[in-house]
Amino acid sequence: MKRPVIFMDNNSTTRVDPRVLDLMLPWFSEDYGNAASLHHAPGQKAREAVDGARARVAELIGASPREIVFTSGATESDNLALKGVMQAYRGKGSHLITCVTEHKAVLDTARRLEREGFRVTFLPVDSYGLVSPRQVEEAITDDTVLVSLMAANNEVGTLHPVHEIGAVCRARGVLFHTDAVQLAGTGRIDVEEMGIDLLSLSAHKMYGPKGVGALYVRRRVRLEPQIDGGGHERGMRSGTLNVPGTVGMGVACDLCREEMGKESARLTSLRERLRSGIMNRLEGVTLNGHPTRRLAGNLNLSFDWIKGEALLMSLRGVSVSSGSACTSANPEPSYVLRALGVSEERAHGSLRFGLGRFTTEAEVDQVIEEVVNNVGRLRAMSPLYELHVHEQRLSGSST
Repeated sequence: MKRPVIFMDNNSTTRVDPRVLDLMLPWFSEDYGNAASLHHAPGQKAREAVDGARARVAELIGASPREIVFTSGATESDNLALKGVMQAYRGKGSHLITCVTEHKAVLDTARRLEREGFRVTFLPVDSYGLVSPRQVEEAITDDTVLVSLMAANNEVGTLHPVHEIGAVCRARGVLFHTDAVQLAGTGRIDVEEMGIDLLSLSAHKMYGPKGVGALYVRRRVRLEPQIDGGGHERGMRSGTLNVPGTVGMGVACDLCREEMGKESARLTSLRERLRSGIMNRLEGVTLNGHPTRRLAGNLNLSFDWIKGEALLMSLRGVSVSSGSACTSANPEPSYVLRALGVSEERAHGSLRFGLGRFTTEAEVDQVIEEVVNNVGRLRAMSPLYELHVHEQRLSGSST
């Protein structure tokens, strides 16, 4: 009998929670009205469902339902936030601040804006992947319109000091956007308290469906729409709404909000069990990202003397990642790890483990065994490891 695959790539996507799926299904086949068709009962019922989902998303982040704009996902939300704000406020300024370890949805959008004549500052990060509030304050000029910094890094799990950065932006009269895809549902977010003006969300990172996301837009913040036609979502994002998807996202947000405290503690415990289980049994393993200021379910490790891709391929019963899912086709070492100062060789030997709601302690223990055994096997075939062992022996004999 084939052994089921252990899924440890929850930073790239998550399984739809059965409780979410159950409430989505009727909107595909029974209640299939268009939420924009308010002249009949099926359309009105769909609009009520969307409004309910909007309220649930808003409650997760401490916002008003009218500040939630549904999109196709976080990539669209990031595009709408950056392009929409910079274009709408062109008369005020032309300067955008972000950082070198952002998701490609932000980095590529920022580079597109550069080609359109806007000026972009890409802030460096420290060895943990952090940007400090002081860096942000020093980068702001009279021409600055927007600061965009992710709440939590998708590869190494490092948490930016969002609250402090939001305070800096508010004091300087600059808008603040954060891609909160990784943090939402696992860590507390309050847009008012944190001084956030725009925030991107994605349902499939919090046990909801793929193909639906949201952008929080603070009242009175202006956006230039990126999709025209129909004037849906108060004119900010035209297009027929994905009613089953928005319903699923709303339910997913409710479940995350209700279970967040307990689930975060459970994931942190499992993450540390996995980290110590691997690092206590193998030499030459390095933790990437901040040791404590990180996502509960994220563990990024570099393994010396082997290639991460080789280890990934050898873990046949375990689904993990050698980097961001959005750049996994790129053979180059992770740009995030390189920005942290990790050597190219060590970056090539890295894996990201993403633990989630359905990860069990037994699975963690099994992954530890798989990793330890396969690293040992690969190192036995590695000339670099053989050289290391030889040098260790010489060092021992000379003392």
